[in-house]
Amino acid sequence: MGVTEHSTGTWDYATLPGNVVLGEGCFIERSASFDRFRSERDVGLSLGDGTTVYAWTAFNVEPGAVLEVGRDAVLVGAVFMCAERIVLGDRVQVGYHVTIADSDFHPRDAEARRADSVAIAPGLPRARRPRVPTAPVVIEDDVQIGIGAIVLKGSRIGRGARIGAGCVVAGEVPAGALVEGNPARVVGQ
Repeated sequence: MGVTEHSTGTWDYATLPGNVVLGEGCFIERSASFDRFRSERDVGLSLGDGTTVYAWTAFNVEPGAVLEVGRDAVLVGAVFMCAERIVLGDRVQVGYHVTIADSDFHPRDAEARRADSVAIAPGLPRARRPRVPTAPVVIEDDVQIGIGAIVLKGSRIGRGARIGAGCVVAGEVPAGALVEGNPARVVGQ
């Protein structure tokens, strides 16, 4: 019997894009995690030794972008929306339905957003899309991110911080902090 999309880590890793670099002992549950991987960088995605990528994790990586994940990370259904650069350190744990994005992926100004919608609408002549700001996201070693949290562009999460379930991070989180809420606020160490 051949490997199916529902296989758990037993699919043919040789089908990965050539610019995906896996460390030793990585486990990726489903090839579908790469359905929206479009990076054209020499290394568009790197996963460190021992990193585990469970089902429902999605690597949405734009042509000019790069995503780096350190050693022994655990990704349980995270969605990465990467237009520039996202970096996760070693031993980072990312819960189910977490979104990490380094861009809004659409203009925030109403007129520019309308122009963007028209530029990408199917069936209409393609127009040049307005520029959308990006800012790298950095998540340092030993961070834990709870279910349903959102980490927005330009955020930096310090070593050992814990991000509560459903939290929205838009900026700096100090090392070792416990943050909760929308917007994220420090509630402990």
